[in-house]
Amino acid sequence: MSNSLLKKHENQFAIFGLLFGAVCWGVIWYPYRIMQDAGISGVVASFYTYVIAVGIFALVLFKQWRAAIHQPKIIIWLAIVAGWTNLSYVLAIIEGEVMRVMLLFYLSPLWTLVLAHFWLKERTNKRGVAVIILSLIGAFIMLWQEGALPLPNNNAEWLALSAGMGFSLTNVITRYASNLTLPAKSMAVWIGVLLMSLLFIAFEDASFPNPQDLSWLQGLLILLVALLLMAATLLVQYGITHIPVTKASVLFMFELVVAAIAAYFLTDETMSLREWLGGALIVVAALFAATNEQT
Repeated sequence: MSNSLLKKHENQFAIFGLLFGAVCWGVIWYPYRIMQDAGISGVVASFYTYVIAVGIFALVLFKQWRAAIHQPKIIIWLAIVAGWTNLSYVLAIIEGEVMRVMLLFYLSPLWTLVLAHFWLKERTNKRGVAVIILSLIGAFIMLWQEGALPLPNNNAEWLALSAGMGFSLTNVITRYASNLTLPAKSMAVWIGVLLMSLLFIAFEDASFPNPQDLSWLQGLLILLVALLLMAATLLVQYGITHIPVTKASVLFMFELVVAAIAAYFLTDETMSLREWLGGALIVVAALFAATNEQT
């Protein structure tokens, strides 16, 4: 096989990986809601799904455990921040309105620009300033309420906002710690979610369900979610490695399309014209941020 043909196949698989990840994260909220309705909270469901992910990955990469001890200390911060990001996103998408949560999460390009400017000392150009302005206007329109400050309405929306901030910080940490391997980053994320779930479980009123208390259908659903999250993480990382950042960022926006379609058919949630307008500005800002990246 020629190099050009091999490169073409790599690019096609990378695009598939990114779209697969977008589809997974666009619909993953639904099985979590099913488990929530069955009495398994998002925290407990996340704990079990990431126990499976960490266990499978640990078995596959058991020969690399000795090397894991010598990872840079920044991997600890990556685990903490990514753990919070993933768990808070799941909790937000279970409790809140799907599209409002998604759009608040997609304010992340705004936080990435700010963090990159002050931490990585990257210069913010005119397009970056436009991203900041569009994001803020979009958020203001979407969150505006007469006689009240334009702030998130409930815990789910605050969690979504914090998840977007955490996602931005995760990206900046990853960019800063470029010497971390893809398996190390994946494992750090999963262990981070696992530990963060344990921390949240300690503050939950409900008793912690033992694995034997779960029905076979619930166990199968948790296993399916775990496998989907593992596949999405690995395929997305492969895609980011083989696709320019600009193209990858635009492909990620497909998640919003999937979430909108899923929310329309699976829930009775609706958004007002004002919310759609504010959300459209946030999406435009995200696309501006994508084309602002170096390829």
